[in-house]
Amino acid sequence: MVETNNDVKKKLRKISFKALKATIKAVLIYAVYFILWTFIAPISQIIPNFQLMVETFVTVYIALIIVEELTSGTIFHYFFNVAKALFVIGYLIASLQGGIFNITVENMSLVIDLRIILTIATLLGLLGLAKSVLQTINYMSEKAELPTI
Repeated sequence: MVETNNDVKKKLRKISFKALKATIKAVLIYAVYFILWTFIAPISQIIPNFQLMVETFVTVYIALIIVEELTSGTIFHYFFNVAKALFVIGYLIASLQGGIFNITVENMSLVIDLRIILTIATLLGLLGLAKSVLQTINYMSEKAELPTI
């Protein structure tokens, strides 16, 4: 089957629209991060490597959003959506070190217990993961062909 010039233009327009949409989402998320960082910047003086942890999270999350948008309309969109949910859960657990922080400020040792917050955030991440898995199942059931009799 020979592709016409019109089909090539449609595909190019579709890819360009996906790239534009992914770029807009990435810029908006980075703008939100940039604005929020001005409020949480003082925490980076107390918690070592806090800025690096947040920047790594934002960078990987934006990359996953871009790849997810570029693959929209395919099964890979849902795989990257599941990967994004798993990344959020895993990164929360890894960066919060199980929910207990031991911070030494001058001559004072401070222990902060964030296990309840970590549990709530992990459960919300699991809810997002379940939503992604259900969306994947729905996509596959819509794509399945019914046998003809």
